[in-house]
Amino acid sequence: MKNFMKWTDMEPIPRTYEILAWKVFNRSVDEKWADWAVEMMQAGFETESLSMLALLEKPYNQFELKELTDRILVELGLSYEDNETVIRNYATYLVDLGLKGEKELRVLLSSLRDIYYASDYNSEYLDFYLLSYAKEDLEFDEFQYYWNDADRTNIDEEILKVFRKWKDESAIDDQKD
Repeated sequence: MKNFMKWTDMEPIPRTYEILAWKVFNRSVDEKWADWAVEMMQAGFETESLSMLALLEKPYNQFELKELTDRILVELGLSYEDNETVIRNYATYLVDLGLKGEKELRVLLSSLRDIYYASDYNSEYLDFYLLSYAKEDLEFDEFQYYWNDADRTNIDEEILKVFRKWKDESAIDDQKD
């Protein structure tokens, strides 16, 4: 994954990949953003704007929060201008969670499927889309028609194979830069 911090050697928390992707996808700001702000502050990042986001309470004014989150990203030197890189980094972050067993594969595939939709059906994310529906079908039925040779006994291993392949190719892409 590419470093997205322009002005510091400090490493932001890994969930920052998710936050930047949410900006690209123009998702509403909610308590998950506040949780991220708290985690960033615990990691040593402190700005007045970040503190304001950490104290976020309902009701949310999305217009004000858009300005606040834009200001935070500028203050932290975080950029989401390269949409393709931000989305790819987010996908890699999700894949890492799966490979480490930190989140359910079904939940991760749902987020990766959303990337496929949000990226205008970019074929780079097609395998995640197909595996997502294959896994869902196998939760309720003996058969699925999305992924060749995948069944209830091996669907998780098939998913992890695709995750490892993505991770290997992602690492190669980073070395080219």
